[in-house]
Amino acid sequence: MSLLPPDAVEFIGFVAPRHTSEIHPAAGPSIDRDYLKLLAQAHEWGGFDRVLVAFHATTPDALLLAGQVAAVTERLGLMIAHRTGFTAPTVAARQFATLDQLTGGRVAIHVISGGDDRELAQDGDHLTKDARYARTREFLDIVRQSWTAAEPFDYAGDHYRVERGFSEVKPVNAIPVYFGGASPAALAVAGRHADTYALWGETHAQVAELIARVRAAAAAHGRAPRFSLSVRPILAETEARAWERAEDILARTRAVRAAKGLGPAATPQNEGSRRLLAAAAAGPRHDKRLFTAIAAETGAAGNSTALVGTPEQVADALLDYHDLGVRTFLIRGFDPLEDALQYGRSLLPAVRAALGRRGAAEAA
Repeated sequence: MSLLPPDAVEFIGFVAPRHTSEIHPAAGPSIDRDYLKLLAQAHEWGGFDRVLVAFHATTPDALLLAGQVAAVTERLGLMIAHRTGFTAPTVAARQFATLDQLTGGRVAIHVISGGDDRELAQDGDHLTKDARYARTREFLDIVRQSWTAAEPFDYAGDHYRVERGFSEVKPVNAIPVYFGGASPAALAVAGRHADTYALWGETHAQVAELIARVRAAAAAHGRAPRFSLSVRPILAETEARAWERAEDILARTRAVRAAKGLGPAATPQNEGSRRLLAAAAAGPRHDKRLFTAIAAETGAAGNSTALVGTPEQVADALLDYHDLGVRTFLIRGFDPLEDALQYGRSLLPAVRAALGRRGAAEAA
């Protein structure tokens, strides 16, 4: 797999090493190999293009988990979250290029700089947010040179100094760089390096505004990134049943948080979560079927807004974002395995069928 054509539609799922979500408290060992295998294969069976392997300061290593996902699948692409600042960029470049070669070109990197000072401190990182993004820019400068340079290179920055850096192992093709972050410091890096800029599930107005800002930042570098939207589809056979399920998930989320002794979520430090909470503050439902109440309950910690309806209705809602310029959809459920199977059976085919009808109508 390599960089996608600008208008190609891509679906990305989510794998984790054990069964957990907002409504399923984590239990048992931190890695359940059978569950990870089943979840990965469910996504491959369902026709997903890639799966995200997430990063957190306390969880199993994403790069090693991705290698296991690749070992139990045949074609499924990998979107591997990597937090900059803990592995030298020349070393990280060789790690990703090595895995890309071993998997036949299935690797993509999702570069994250970190939005929560408290979590970053768990790994010993105490830089300010703007400094972290400056470090990420240098990291990506060096990684890209390592992947492409035919001769040793030097690099002198504020965070990294490389003398005669070189990697014998190169990617099979260009490794796609996914990147998120909505602060001014983040957008500056996105404009320079993002192949795909990742948004959370915001309102139509918010998405249009942020896409315009990213495009302007990228144009300064002669670049035109793709755009991804992360959202949690809640499906059922009827619209009424889907909304009943959404309210049930909200109630179960509250119950899980209460059982853990968690009170109101703390004010988030990252701009992306603040944008989701701003939408939630205006009401729990937006546009056709965007549901923000779960984001409000959890403090918008990550991908936490939903699209609610039948598979055909949610497909129609995703196409509204397609009209705004989104071409990649990162979707995961609150019942991770069951929802992945349902998406493969009904939602992905519904989106592809709707796009096919559009294409046929435009060609007529």
